[in-house]
Order: sequence, then structure tokens, then C-alpha cells
Amino acid sequence: PSPSSFHPNAASEAALRCEIEELKRKDLALDQEIAQLLSEGYSLEELEKHISLLHEYNEIKDAGQMLLGKLAVIRGVTTKQLYPEYDLELSD
Repeated sequence: PSPSSFHPNAASEAALRCEIEELKRKDLALDQEIAQLLSEGYSLEELEKHISLLHEYNEIKDAGQMLLGKLAVIRGVTTKQLYPEYDLELSD
């Protein structure tokens, strides 16, 4: 169907409204958390640097998880079975 002929039903519209409200709540909570950190003496630049480093860490961790998964498939074992070999904790 073309976008002009698409009319969401009431249920999907209600779901979208709920999702929007939830995103607004999360946005407000994040704004409050930022204000709290700023009041504790953190600078915006410092917070942005930490966020950037967290994104980089998560990307590296995701790549590591992907490689462990591929190695597990090649060896015919579970990823969990590889953790001790690389001194990893299940919480890593």
C-alpha cells in the first residue's frame, strides 16, 4: 500500500501515542540526570567524553561477542564454553 492510502487503526495509533509518551518520560528523566550531574560539578564536555567512550566500549564489546560467537560455531561449542578459555566472566 502507498503511504497516502495507509490509515493506522485505533490500536496502532494508541500504541504509538503510548510509545511517544514513554519516550517523553525517558527524555525528561535524562534531562534530570544531566542536571544532577552538572550540579555535582561535572562539565558538559566531560559528560560527552564519557558518553563517547561508553559508545566505543560497547562497539568493541559487540565485536568481541560476535567473534566469540563465530569461534564457537567453528569449534562446535557454545559461546559460554569459550569464556573460561579467555578468562571471561559470564557477566562480561
